[in-house]
Amino acid sequence: MEIAVQKLINSAVQIVLFTLIPFIWWLITARKETGFFKWIGLKGIKSAKENKTLFWVIGILICFTGLSAYMLYSMRGIEMATSEFSGLGAAAIPAVLIYAILNTSLPEEIVFRGFLLKRISAKFGFHAGNIVQAVIFGIMHGVMFFSYTGVVKAIVITLFTGVIGWLMGFVNEKKAEGSLIPSWCIHAVANIFSGLCAAFMIF
Repeated sequence: MEIAVQKLINSAVQIVLFTLIPFIWWLITARKETGFFKWIGLKGIKSAKENKTLFWVIGILICFTGLSAYMLYSMRGIEMATSEFSGLGAAAIPAVLIYAILNTSLPEEIVFRGFLLKRISAKFGFHAGNIVQAVIFGIMHGVMFFSYTGVVKAIVITLFTGVIGWLMGFVNEKKAEGSLIPSWCIHAVANIFSGLCAAFMIF
């Protein structure tokens, strides 16, 4: 329970920090035009059925989770964000859920797919915006592992997360009317998978 409470506190701080710059940007540039949540993409999807959004989410999630399993296996023994759950079993489930849904996926989706992608796309078009956010998303993850894994695996992680970031940007903007809900779900479920693998020492 203690680790879950700590994760909840960490999540609140992380969400505030990651949302601060987008919120200030919205206040200055778009406050009179639309609400913040809609502007950032925290909104429902009206045409989800017509655009087969769920089909895309499931497909990307299968790829994300499958590649995550491979990466977890290939990097077993290396300290990762989910290592704090290692061996805790079912007792770690509440903390894993908070970590995956609120501590990592929501703040990152707000910054990458909610802020960077939308703002760059508004100025330079969707393709430029999606590539830029995906490259930065990939590099951020690769840099985190560089000192532990070496150059080759860090490059693989960068490419893997970059491609997933691009796909999540695509499904949000082209299949879900700019909503962050699809990528948030994909990201959260993949992180839940990683957290549970650590908790039950699957790899």
